[in-house]
Amino acid sequence: MIDRMALASSSPAPGAPGAELESDACYLAMTTHDARFDGSFFTAVTSTGIYCRPVCRVKLPRRENCRFFRHAAQAEAEGFRPCLRCRPELAPRAASWSTEDASRILALQAARLIDEPDAWNEEGPGAAQIALRMGVSDRHLRRIFEAQFGVSPLQYLQTRRLLAAKQLIADTALPMAQVALASGFASVRRFNAAFVAHYGLNPSALRRAGEQPSGHSIAVRLGYRPPYDVDAVLGFFARRALQGVEAFDAGGTRLARTLRVQHAGRACTGWIELRFDPAREQLHLAVSDTLAGALPVVISRVRALLDLDAEPMAINALLHAAFPLGDGLRVPGTVDGFELAVRAVLGQQITVAAARTIGSRLVTAFGEAIETPIAGLTHLFPTPAAIAAASCDALGQLGIVRQRQAALQALAHEVASGRLALHAGADVPATLAALQALPGIGDWTAQYIAMRALRWPDAFPSGDVALQKALGVGTARAAAEASQAWRPWRSYAVLRAWHTPPAPSLERSTP
Repeated sequence: MIDRMALASSSPAPGAPGAELESDACYLAMTTHDARFDGSFFTAVTSTGIYCRPVCRVKLPRRENCRFFRHAAQAEAEGFRPCLRCRPELAPRAASWSTEDASRILALQAARLIDEPDAWNEEGPGAAQIALRMGVSDRHLRRIFEAQFGVSPLQYLQTRRLLAAKQLIADTALPMAQVALASGFASVRRFNAAFVAHYGLNPSALRRAGEQPSGHSIAVRLGYRPPYDVDAVLGFFARRALQGVEAFDAGGTRLARTLRVQHAGRACTGWIELRFDPAREQLHLAVSDTLAGALPVVISRVRALLDLDAEPMAINALLHAAFPLGDGLRVPGTVDGFELAVRAVLGQQITVAAARTIGSRLVTAFGEAIETPIAGLTHLFPTPAAIAAASCDALGQLGIVRQRQAALQALAHEVASGRLALHAGADVPATLAALQALPGIGDWTAQYIAMRALRWPDAFPSGDVALQKALGVGTARAAAEASQAWRPWRSYAVLRAWHTPPAPSLERSTP
């Protein structure tokens, strides 16, 4: 058996990226193409100058020619180029949460901010901006970041941008100027220079070497780490699907939905369609060509929607004893934090079916109509501006009671003004406080939003009645006390508790 703990034992030392990875365990994972380790490390081959994912199907290199790195940025900093076959940009991201020392947590949180493509622009996540956001000096951030990752924040960001550009070149027909802009470069000149410096070839040469995209949609493959309970995750979304916004095929194996994305100062609208390929541990994603310019953002949101970057072995090591039937469960996310927050408010103290009905009415009344080739997809979810401008009478006619009308409009005003951000890069404690300061939003709703929209793995809505029943306790305090052993993965414990049979009251508490 491959030793996962050997791979995750400690972080690499400065100047020696990946030095503390257990090389023999990494090589064994590579020889078996074990998808559980996809994205946990990368293999660089000195004889070819290429680095690959553990699942790559190329001819196995000799052991003495292999070097192992925890992050793609480390391999690129050492002069290695990404494999054109396994495509490292498709790998699940590394876990961003830890219970270890404060410096490690700070470095991981900084990387998490860099990983948010919404911030990829000229004024984006530079070391100075991130340091200011996190309340430390630029110099201190660079020091702890290099200690954790073996590269500077700028090198890490550059690798993210280049891999995003590589995916756009391979999977879309976008002009290179749009590729440069979408992946966070300020100009085509800077983009070309960075690409040639890192990969030793012109961007157009990479497009000629790859498959040419065709049709009116973009096909993308995304990796994830098994085990993954596909039926449970798709079933979760199917029970909550809003008419006009989401659609499933007859067998419930494909999810399609409409989507609006703000990117590079403009709104892009379109649709996506998702299909799992469990045999290859992949997700097949089709994206309308109208969203091509925002593809990095779309991919990031789909990964969050389906929790594709979860590290099941680390999570299961802590939770399996308490929830032995939940090893493949993931925490369902969202493609839009505001949408999720609205749905959470609508679902307060009513059944999932009732919340779905009211949500569908809201979409019909205030959502923008959109044409798609997929039956049932007819509307975009309402914008914050549309809900903020809605009258109380109009909301009341949809069946929304006054208390929730006030909550929805306050939420919409805060998001529309930019004072409240609901995405994975948001500051969790500050966002929880801001949410609970709004009328009609208490701890349960705030924790639920943090769990699904902020992607906080340690959220815990202790006041949830279904959760308390599943844990065999009678109060929120008792539930919170019981949960301490499951930190920092309490969000996953919540999903497992909700899925522990029998749970007839589950539908009442999970909008």
